[in-house]
Amino acid sequence: MPSEYTPESFDPLSTEQIANTICETFERQPLVSMTHEIPRFEGSGLYALYYRGASVDLYLPLATLQIPVYAGQALSSNSATGERVREHFPLHGRLKHHRTSIMEGGLPISEFRFRALLLPDVHADLGENGLRVGYQPLWNSKLKGFGSKEQGATTRQSKKSKWDTVHDGRRRTHGGVVHNAAALIVQAKAHIERQVNGYNALSWPHPANEVLLDLD
Repeated sequence: MPSEYTPESFDPLSTEQIANTICETFERQPLVSMTHEIPRFEGSGLYALYYRGASVDLYLPLATLQIPVYAGQALSSNSATGERVREHFPLHGRLKHHRTSIMEGGLPISEFRFRALLLPDVHADLGENGLRVGYQPLWNSKLKGFGSKEQGATTRQSKKSKWDTVHDGRRRTHGGVVHNAAALIVQAKAHIERQVNGYNALSWPHPANEVLLDLD
């Protein structure tokens, strides 16, 4: 018998535990088709985009896994001022914007799905951080620039993003090309391989079954 014994410690209200609970609940939400326009709904919260197709070689290793290509949040208030935003549909607005970006980037929209969960801002922030740290989504890390908006002269003069270099086509201006698409694809493939190899090392369990929802 062991000469020493210390019971396990568990804090159900720790930041890590709350984040894990949010991510586990999030991944039980249905994966929704992006083929058609997304019906408008109110609210803010957490969302992620997933590849579920067979025609884009780069993303094929992710097609059957709960690894998002992109994770984000849409807040109900301005993070800088704390003021309520006038838009009543922040989460829907972000998904609508991303749907357009995917199509303009030359990717088959029918092969992408989203998952969403309405949450208070503080919990959406914890969930987004959990997904980003746990999965390192490709469009949040190696192919940055997908979620950016062209909002003014400074933004338009920025160099072409890594995402736009690989998935060229979005209707926006830029200050020049600084990235090599072929080199980025090599880096992206290596990153996806690492994601797949570390898939079972998460702090929360993967859902047993995946629920798919098609919107007419």
